[in-house]
Order: sequence, then C-alpha cells, then structure tokens
Amino acid sequence: MNQAALAGVRVLEYCQMVCGPYGAKLLADLGAEVIKVEKPVTGDQARSRGPFLHDIPHQERSGLFLYLNTNKYGVTLDPAGSAGKVIFLELVKWADVLIEDTAPGTMERLGLGYGYLKEINPSLIMTSITPFGQTGPYRGYKAHHLNIYHASGQASFSFTQKQGGDATPVKGGGYVGDYDAGLSGAVATLAALYKRGPDGTGQHIDVSRQEALISLDRVDISASANDPNATARRRGMLGGLMPCKDGYVMVIAPQQHQWEALVKLIDNPEWAHSEKCRDEWARSENVAELQPLIEEWMLRHNKDEIYHRGQYFGCPAAAINSASDVYDSSQEKHRGFFAEIEHTEAGRLSYPTASYRLSETPWRANRAAPVLGGHNDSVYRGLGRSEEELAELKERGVI
Repeated sequence: MNQAALAGVRVLEYCQMVCGPYGAKLLADLGAEVIKVEKPVTGDQARSRGPFLHDIPHQERSGLFLYLNTNKYGVTLDPAGSAGKVIFLELVKWADVLIEDTAPGTMERLGLGYGYLKEINPSLIMTSITPFGQTGPYRGYKAHHLNIYHASGQASFSFTQKQGGDATPVKGGGYVGDYDAGLSGAVATLAALYKRGPDGTGQHIDVSRQEALISLDRVDISASANDPNATARRRGMLGGLMPCKDGYVMVIAPQQHQWEALVKLIDNPEWAHSEKCRDEWARSENVAELQPLIEEWMLRHNKDEIYHRGQYFGCPAAAINSASDVYDSSQEKHRGFFAEIEHTEAGRLSYPTASYRLSETPWRANRAAPVLGGHNDSVYRGLGRSEEELAELKERGVI
C-alpha cells in the first residue's frame, strides 16, 4: 500500500475537547504523526464527557474522546514547570506543526509563545484556536460552544417555528460549531504546510472559532447587509422542519419552481392554486393558514416516501435521520464508512471514518485513541530519557 498522504508530517497537539483535537485528527487520518499532550492524571476534558460505554463514566471510555483521538499517540506532560517546559520544547523541535487551544497570552506566559518557538524551530507552523481570535476587544473572553454559536449569528438562522409564526433561535446540536472551527484550523494548517515547502519557514495561524462559524453565515449576513428585513421575510416561507408519520422532514421551497414541485409532491390540492399561493410574497403573507395544510399531508406519509417523491418531482425534501438511521444506512454500509477499531479499555467499537476516498492513499485505522499517558515510554525514551528519569518525572507530576 502506498504511503499516506501526510506521511512524514509531525504534529504536536496541545488541546482539549473538540476544536483542536478534531483538527489534529483530520491530519492524523491523512497520515501525519500526531502526538497529543494531556495533563497528568486528569487528561483531556473530553475524557469526562459522555456518551460513555454502557453509560458508566470512565476516562478511557468516553465516546467523544475515543472518536476525536483515533490515529494519535498520547503523552502526559505539564509544561508549566521548568522540567515540563524543557520536554515540551524538545517536542516542538521535533514537530512540523503545533496545534494549541489555550487562551490568548497563555503560551506567552509559559514562555512558549510563537515568537520564542520559531527561534528554536524556524519551520514550525503554530495553529492557535481560540474563541474570538488573538486580537480585538473580545480576545480575552472565555466561551463555550453555546456562547460561540450564538455570538457567530448561526442561531439566528437555526430557528424553530412556534405557533403564530414566532421564531426562536436554537443552538446546533452537540459540538457542531466546534467541529467547523477544527476543520478551519486543519485547512489553514495544510495551506501553511504547502506554502512552507520542504525547507521553508513556518508561520503562526490565528483561528477564531466565532469567525469559523460566521463564514458559514456569509449568504445570510450579506443579505442582511443589503436588506435588514431579508431574514424576517425568509422566516415566513412555507415548509421547513415538519413532523411526518415516522419522524421529521425538512422541505425548502421558496422559489417558484420549487413550490410547483412541492405542490406535485402533496398531490396537487386545490388550495395550492388560490390567490394566497400566487407567488412567494403571497405565500409568505399567508403562511399561518397554509403551513398546517402542508403538515397535514406530511403526517400521513413516512419520511422515506416523502424523500423519494421529492426526488422524483424535484422538490428539495430531506428525511431527518437519527443516528441509528445513519448507522444502518445501506449507502454507508456499501461505502464502508463505519469501521471497527480495537481499544485496550473500551474494546472493539464502530467508528465513523472519513468523508473522502483517496484512491492511492486511503484512510486507515492505524491505532485507537491513546489511553492516558499510553505512549509516555516510547515518546520520551525517544527523546533520550531513561527509565529512571521517567519514573522521577512521574513522581513529581511532570508527566
């Protein structure tokens, strides 16, 4: 089998939870050698977040952590002290890329800012992922996924429609926004690697989680800049998220040809040809009366039937799939999207793989997520530390 696409690229990850670990995982899945640095004893915060295998909390059985950290090596290290800082700097000299997600100014306070690190490794690419970026009046603000999602404006376009036409903003499920930020960081890192070339100099990449999500709003934001009422009018569109016989479907049909396809989908009722449905503006003005008529039809049909009829008539209609629906999908089974990986503590579990298929350098499950400090011996012995030194460093809480 050919070498992996990023074979030979060495990545040091000093991150927790989702954004940075996901970005580093994307590089690891492409063949980069990734060493994940975690706090001694407690490790990455993701280890304490569910879902857990058999619903029993355990730092080696968090589904979130297991997924985000496949194909990585893992060590424990506290770089805040002098001994830990020395080892961290040795890892920086080894690395092509450092991905970190500490608050702005933290790495500088530790004596590990980019200005210093580039002196000891001029080719280093340092990717810093923070809530609002390294500059600006919000640079020091702390934020969770909930805060970032709303601060980006995403929630203004992710809304639930209440009776009477009022719209309530909602946060995207899980950590969807943090995955977007991790993807942005990975793309920027790949671009910097391409620009650097084999003998070039590195650079510092400043990733704002807020801006990663704002970039996904660009159509809505540009529309709002030109027409402040654009979003309000769009909320009056027919369709959207609707219950059906066995779950939910999403139907988007604002344009005339889409509306005409929707009318065919719901069996061409007489009311759909009245003056209230004459054009997009008329339908928007009468949405409170027309929406229940569409939903009544949806409730008599299951989501697969709605989806396939929508495909036939050219109506944008999608089934809202559950996790089980996706896992059991014949499409994903055919493509082998889920693969089993053996973990020393969690056992053999199915994992999502990659959304791409490289013909010459395919995705491979080289290793499960590391147990806490699982590669301390091999990594630190590779840096020249003896067994006695490692025992002492562990005793002192450095590793």
